[in-house]
Order: sequence, then C-alpha cells, then structure tokens
Amino acid sequence: MRRLDSQAAGFGLAFDTLKAVGAPDDAFVQGPVQAILAAVREQGDAALLDCTRRFDGWTPVGPDALEVPRVRLEAAAADLAPTVRDALHAAAQRLRAYHEHQRQESWQYREADGSVLGQRVTPLDRVGVYVPGGKAAYPSSVLMNVVPAKVAGVGEIVMVSPTPGGVDNPLVLAAAYIAGADRVFRIGGAQAVAALAYGTAHVPAVDKIVGPGNRYVAAAKRQVFGTVGIDMIAGPSEVVIVADGSVPADWLVWDLFAQAEHDEQARSILLCPDAAYLDQVQARVAALLPTCERHAIVEASLAAHGALIKTADLTEAAQLASDLAPEHLELAVADPQALLAHVRHAGAIFLGAHSPEAIGDYCAGPNHVLPTARTARFSSPLGVYDFQKRSSLIALSATGAATLAPLAAELARGEGLGAHARSAECRLERP
Repeated sequence: MRRLDSQAAGFGLAFDTLKAVGAPDDAFVQGPVQAILAAVREQGDAALLDCTRRFDGWTPVGPDALEVPRVRLEAAAADLAPTVRDALHAAAQRLRAYHEHQRQESWQYREADGSVLGQRVTPLDRVGVYVPGGKAAYPSSVLMNVVPAKVAGVGEIVMVSPTPGGVDNPLVLAAAYIAGADRVFRIGGAQAVAALAYGTAHVPAVDKIVGPGNRYVAAAKRQVFGTVGIDMIAGPSEVVIVADGSVPADWLVWDLFAQAEHDEQARSILLCPDAAYLDQVQARVAALLPTCERHAIVEASLAAHGALIKTADLTEAAQLASDLAPEHLELAVADPQALLAHVRHAGAIFLGAHSPEAIGDYCAGPNHVLPTARTARFSSPLGVYDFQKRSSLIALSATGAATLAPLAAELARGEGLGAHARSAECRLERP
C-alpha cells in the first residue's frame, strides 16, 4: 500500500490521482455491447440462447430452459442448511424493517379558494433485478435489490443472473425465493440487460433495471437508459476508513482486506493523524495478508488502489474522506458522532469500532447498493424510493383558476407562447 502525508509536498497531486480512480472506462466494450443489444432486440430468445452458449458456456435446450421454475426456487430454500436459511431470513427481515421506514405516501392539501394540490405516489409496474454470477455469487445482492422493491409494492420483480456452465447457485435461488422475486432467469451480461429492456417472447420487458454487474453490464445499462430507467452505473467497490488509533489495528486491516477481496480494482484507503498507528497497520497488513483466502486479489487491489494517509488531525481526515465521497465510510474513532458533523459525502457511513462495512454488506438493515466513484456527491443508496414514482395533482377551483390564469397568461406571452396564454385565459370565461 502506498503511504501519503497530507502535509508533504506533492500530496495534492497524489490525492487527485486517488480521486480520479472510478468507474472503469468502458469505451472498448461499447461496440460489442451495442451488437449484443441489437441482436436481442431483433432476434429475441434466439439471441439469448446464442449468447448463453457463447458467454456462459452451456447450451439451453430451448427458451423455457432459461427460466428457473418456481418449485426449483422453493426447493433451493428448503434444502439449505438451517443456519444458512435462518441467516437469509434474518437478513431479509432486517432489510424489510429498515426499508419500511422509507415508504413515501401520497398527500394533498386544500388552499383557501378551494383548489387542491398534491402528490400521488405509486410503485413501478415491473422491475428487473440483475444479480452478478461471475467470479462469485451474491445472495446478499438478491436481498438488497428485491426486498426494497417488494416493500415499495412493485407489481412484478424479474430477476436475472448468469449461470456459468449452466450450474445454478442454490444460495442465489434460495435468496430469490425468500426475498420474493416473481420470476428468475438464468441469463447474464449485456444480453440479460437487453432482454429486460426490450422484452422477448419469454422474458418480459421491465420499467427499470437495478443491480450491479461487470463493465459489459454497466455499458449495457447506460445504453438502454431512456428505454428503461436504471439505478446507477456501478464502479469498483471502495472503503475509506478514518481512524484515531483507538480501534485494534487488526480489525481495520480485515476491514481493508474485506473491501480489497472483491476484485483487483477495489480500493481501500485509511486516513489517520497518528503516524505510529499507520506504521502498525502497515505491519499487520504484511503479516495477515498470507492468511487471507483471496490473498492474490487482495494484494493486487491494495498495491494498485490502496493507501495509508497521514493527516494533520481528524477533522482534515473527515474532510479528505468527504472529498473522496466513498461508497463506504468507516469512522473508526472514539467519538464518531462528533466527527460525523464534518462528513458531507458518503454512500453509507459506519460509526464506531463495532460497525464494520462487512456487516452492512449483509444484515445491518440499510441497503448495500451504494453510489461509487465519487457519485455519493449527488446520489443516494438504493431504496424504496427507487421503486416508486410521483405524480403531481392539480385540481383548481373556479376561483383559483381566475386568480392564476392572468399570471400564467402574462408569463406565457413573455415566452412567445400565445396558445398557452389563451388556454389559461379561456378559463376566465363562463362555460
């Protein structure tokens, strides 16, 4: 891991380099993705079968083989070891309880002249959930994407997930059943995004696609946006830790490793004003790395994107962390609530020694689908609000129209829109 000091010459340039690390450049995948999208749009299920054979390494006997039967989902849940089943149910319940607080309700109010204004909140009709299935399978991603959609009241949830070699992951199927996915398809990559966006004879078109994926999936989501809604374009996963030396160094080393083991592009950064503590962390990284199950990935990630940064004080550390606007921010300090006041941007903030990001990934309650690549400056975690939409309600009384029509007409003529003005003014006439 690189060592930086906020007071050293050249720190600004080095820190800007850290900030610049974000979503991968997908320019080289744009052409292949565009071709896949066009093929699925034009050929439907035939293109899905061909892509599954080419990219996932198995040959479905027909389009029906792409969908997982409901009984298979139920059986996967029933066949789980009791401890695993209980863990999935407990995580789903915690997610459900948290996301119930996010539900938005419709509202109206009446003005003195009898006009009624308001907002109507309705769930989306059909949502597509993408669950990765390449280097690893993620039942936690199933829960995090499906549960808030269920809480929002989405009419139908269609889940897609690749099955390399045609081998289903029972944990993913069980999680889909427990979370409440309505239909599950064994497809992935850009072709799955295309199927959800355009629909085929077997895969229904959806209104919005959510869930993380590789750069092909990200590029496909970007290209179909407008035809459907999307949640976000996810970049590599990231954690920033602000420490004061009060937390055992080994704890934070495992927090850094937990982020780094996702893939070689993940980034793990620790900021601390105590140089001796940073020395201790660096030494423990070297000592514990060989014991990490995915040590090759962790080592590559830390070498390319990891950093230990000495700051002038905790306030500067919090400010630098905000500038990074990370997906995950841990405030591993004695008084995290006090330091929280200095934090402006982060996807999820973990307060105190006993709140590691790893627990948040699975079962704390808040969603683990978070803005990456500094997009926490302007976006938020996935939640119920991503599966609801709002319609404005306007019911003017005759008195209200009489009051507002002259204002509207004046502004319309100022914009050169005479029909707008006449449309408003005719409400002043007797019907």
